[in-house]
Amino acid sequence: MKAHIVTVGDEILLGSTLNTNAAYIGEKMSEIEINVGGASVAPDKIDEIVGEYRRVWKKADVVFSTGGLGPTHDDRTREAVVDFFGCQLVGDKDVMEDIKERFDRLNRPLAKINEDQAMVPDCAEPIRNKRGTAPGYWIERDGKIFVAMPGVPHEMREMMETFVLPRLKERVGESAAHTKRLTLLTTGIGESNLYDKLGDIDEISEGGELAFLPTLGGVRIRITAVGETDKEADEKLQAVEQRIRGKAGRFIFGKDDETLAEVVGRLLKDRDLELAVAESCTGGLLSSMLTDFGGASDFYERGVVSYSNASKVEILHVNEDDLNAEGAVSQTTAKQMAEGVKAVSAADVGLAITGIMGPTAGGSDKPVGLVYVAVADDDGVTVKAFNFGDDRRQNKVRAATAALDMLRRVILGISIDA
Repeated sequence: MKAHIVTVGDEILLGSTLNTNAAYIGEKMSEIEINVGGASVAPDKIDEIVGEYRRVWKKADVVFSTGGLGPTHDDRTREAVVDFFGCQLVGDKDVMEDIKERFDRLNRPLAKINEDQAMVPDCAEPIRNKRGTAPGYWIERDGKIFVAMPGVPHEMREMMETFVLPRLKERVGESAAHTKRLTLLTTGIGESNLYDKLGDIDEISEGGELAFLPTLGGVRIRITAVGETDKEADEKLQAVEQRIRGKAGRFIFGKDDETLAEVVGRLLKDRDLELAVAESCTGGLLSSMLTDFGGASDFYERGVVSYSNASKVEILHVNEDDLNAEGAVSQTTAKQMAEGVKAVSAADVGLAITGIMGPTAGGSDKPVGLVYVAVADDDGVTVKAFNFGDDRRQNKVRAATAALDMLRRVILGISIDA
């Protein structure tokens, strides 16, 4: 089967919104052996949307459309669908109940404009929206499938996971079950260095295929294996995985959709360790990452954003003389921050970050991107210096990621040196 993805929205064409929906749908289609032959963007104009539907309908077995299903005047996808398929809008009782229930739960008055969203094309099977108000549409015609979903990413993904993907898997058949994929998540090493560390890629990937997908926090290694049976595909996948782990295991922190913060949180929880965090240059980002998922209270005791020198002295008891002599961005300050937050919180582990995020204020001895991370536990304090780039926002993410990875390594007894 061949698919095409149409994203509707002026905001995509203007560059004010990234087209993450197309990337997500493309990834999900590859997992079930549906080939995405193309992706395109249509502006918020009915004739333009209909024209794009006509163009791609001729060559695709499955057409996805995301965006333009909201309640405002510039949401034109519903009208375009009605025009393209030659159907009419009718009220749907279940969709209306979903909308009412959502507004009741949020204790908000239901507006007429939201009631109108319960009007759906009579040629479509509504895809109920568990995270918003706009329903999606599933339409089958001429042996092809048309799927329209809202542009809000979490609403679209919910519909994909609970409705669209199960249906498409049935259509694809059993052959897709013999393709297995696994993504290994790495951090602390660049793409080229990781490639070199693995050595002979043909030897490493024997029985499967590898793809390297760099991100700001690390490199994702996607493994794909195909077999005549599920068991054969699994065995090939595991063999490739083990060869990769044998070469670069210390850099691998998880699989598939796991986050580094989740992995570190699980390690802390499993070992019954309590963590306290002291941040300077990251301004609370590290604590945010550690509390982005449920259960964080099982291991996260507190976080302190000690941005000024005065706060480092007052709250974390950093020695003022050392601070004046060596500066806020130094090995000594990082060490004392980690020790200080561990002491004031009585936590088992103290984690600290201090650095120069840029784009200015660096010097020859302390350039922009210099970051110190320290981990204090009952066995002592481990400190490491990192050097990132000159982009402030990227440096904050990289610094927080480096701190999480350093904590992971200390807990597991892995060397902090690459």
